[in-house]
Amino acid sequence: MKLLHVISSVDRRFGGPIEGVLQRGLRLREMGHEVEVASCDDPGAAHVDAFPLPVHALGPPRRGRYSYAASLRPWLRAQAAGFDAVVVNGLWQYHSFAAWQVMRELGRPYVIFTHGMLDPWFNRTYPLKRLKKLAYWRFAEYRVLRDAAAVLFTSEDERLLARQSFWPYRARERVVSYGTRLPPQDADRLRKSFLAGHPELRGKRVLLFLGRLHVKKGCDLIIDAFAQVAVQEPRLHLLMAGPDQTGLVADLKARAQALGVADRITWPGMLAGDAKWGAFYASEAFMLPSHQENFGISVAEALGCGLPVLVSNKVNIWREVVAAQAGLVGEDSAAGTLDTLRAWLAMSQNDRAAMTRRTRPLFDEQFSVDRMATALIDVISDLKAAPHS
Repeated sequence: MKLLHVISSVDRRFGGPIEGVLQRGLRLREMGHEVEVASCDDPGAAHVDAFPLPVHALGPPRRGRYSYAASLRPWLRAQAAGFDAVVVNGLWQYHSFAAWQVMRELGRPYVIFTHGMLDPWFNRTYPLKRLKKLAYWRFAEYRVLRDAAAVLFTSEDERLLARQSFWPYRARERVVSYGTRLPPQDADRLRKSFLAGHPELRGKRVLLFLGRLHVKKGCDLIIDAFAQVAVQEPRLHLLMAGPDQTGLVADLKARAQALGVADRITWPGMLAGDAKWGAFYASEAFMLPSHQENFGISVAEALGCGLPVLVSNKVNIWREVVAAQAGLVGEDSAAGTLDTLRAWLAMSQNDRAAMTRRTRPLFDEQFSVDRMATALIDVISDLKAAPHS
C-alpha cells in the first residue's frame, strides 16, 4: 500500500504523534509499503531534512499556533488520489481541516488519530482555550471526526474520554494497537557510553524522566516526591531529560534548589540516539506522573529497555501496566506520586528484579511496532473492502 500521513509538523521535539508516525512508517516500509508525510513545515527547516521518511513540507506556516499553510490544500487536492489511504494525525491545527475539505471534495475516505487531543483534561486546565476550541469544534473539528471513515484511538480510556470534551460528537470509533520499535538491546555498551558523559551518575540509583518538560507531565510532582525520599536513600539520583519548550526548567530548578536536592538532579536536555537509550539503561525505573497522557511512547520505550515504570493513572496504558505487574501506578497528585515512589523503594531487591523481568514481555505482547503497523493496515484493508459511503 501507499500511505500518506498528514500532520502539522515533523519536528520530533513535539513528542508522541510524530514519533508514532515515524516508527510505524519505518516498519511499514520494511514490510514493503510506501509511506510519505505531508506537513505544514517550512521546507528549509533542519528537522524536515533530517526526517527519515519522505516529507512534503508545504509551509512555511503563518505565525501563530494554527499552523496555516496555504500550499497544503492545493497539494492534497492534486496528490491525495495517488495514495491508497490518507491518515490525519492530530486536531486543532490547519492540517486536519484542510485534509477534511479535500477528501470531502474528492469523495475519498480518510482516517484520523486524535492522539489524545480530545482528553477533557485540556478543557479543565485551559478554560480560555476551551472557549476558542468551541468555535473551532463546530466549524471544523466536529466535521473532521464526523466524516472520517474511522477515528482511531490507541486505548479504550482514550476513546471514552474523547466523548466527554465537546458536543455534538459523532465518530466511527476504533481502538487500535500502538507502540514503538524495540529499543537497541546492547545495554552494556549504551550504559557505559552514557555514564562516560555523566560520571555523576556512576554508582547511583537513577530514576529517569524522559520527555517534554511540560506542566502536563507532572515534572513538579517528580521533584517534590524525590525531595521527600532523597534523605532516606543517599545513592538516589534524578535524571530529568527532555526539551524545554515553555521555559519550565528554570522554575523546576528553582524548586529543586529550595528543596535542597539541586545537586542530585541532572538536566541533560533532549537526548537522542545512543544517548537516549543509554539514559534508559543507566536507570533503574522510569517515572511519568502525567496529568494527561494519551499513550506514552516513552513508557513503551522504557518497558522495551527492561525498566519498570512508575506512572499515574492518567497515562492511558496504566491498566496494561498493572495487569502485567510491570510497574506501579498512582494518582496524578503529590500524594500519589510520593506513594508510588515510596512503594518502589520499599520493594525488596528480588521483587524489583521480578518486576523488571515482566517489562519486556509486556512490550512484546502489547506495544511492539509490528502490532502498531499491522493494526493500521488492517483498518485500511477493512475500509477498502467496505468503501465509505
